[in-house]
Amino acid sequence: MNQWTTKRWSVAEAVDGCVRHGVEAIGLWRQNVAEQGLDETVKLVADAGLRVSSLCRGGFLTSGDPEALDDNRRAIDEAAELNAACLVMVVGGLPGVVPGEPLGAISRDLSGARERVAEALAVLAPYAGERGVRLALEPLHPMYCADRAVLSTLGQALDLAEPHPPAQVGVVVDTFHVWWDPQVFRQIARAGGRIASYQVCDFLSPLPADVLLGRGVMGDGVIDFAPLTRAVTEAGYTGDIEVEIFNAEVWAADPDEVLTRVRTRFGELIGG
Repeated sequence: MNQWTTKRWSVAEAVDGCVRHGVEAIGLWRQNVAEQGLDETVKLVADAGLRVSSLCRGGFLTSGDPEALDDNRRAIDEAAELNAACLVMVVGGLPGVVPGEPLGAISRDLSGARERVAEALAVLAPYAGERGVRLALEPLHPMYCADRAVLSTLGQALDLAEPHPPAQVGVVVDTFHVWWDPQVFRQIARAGGRIASYQVCDFLSPLPADVLLGRGVMGDGVIDFAPLTRAVTEAGYTGDIEVEIFNAEVWAADPDEVLTRVRTRFGELIGG
């Protein structure tokens, strides 16, 4: 379970909820870990016997700001302390475009933004390797290209990952972001051992006004999960499958009821 599926829970509450509902792994968010305290979070997770399926998030590398590299090094250090399976990298949108804010002075150089991501990876990947952390490039649906991620397809993410050892740089397969891509099955097969995380939720239609919150419970939207899950499995992925839902109605509901519903739908549509 990604912690933000039950967003109003603290780290401690989410860890307890996972234990009570028989969920064996948790995806954590850096800001929540900071609120709980890194050392305390490490202890909570270890005492509960949970795996950390991912840490969200690093990235936002398109500005060329040296502080972004420093923050990513800190994120890598945190992922190492948590023994996270990967550090999810949302690479950033066009320089100057801030999610949810009016446009000011921006760069429209999309190719240049992608080049800066590649340059930053060349710096960060060796550091991640030294710390035993795997960076997981996450392509986001094209509607987020301007403000969140200039990587829109799994193929683009794999192209960026290829210069680096798979143990240092992998990719995220997230059903919300890749279900629409006509090349998705070929690219999943190509990814093979580079798949660092498989995240699932549904794609709601119509989308809400805030499209970031269009991630629904599996079965509430349009995604056919079976062929995607089969492709990921056939590519050799054996890691945790993480449910990551951003949805106002889900967040307003009782988190225990959400976990019960999610577990039922997971069994019906994903398996296990």
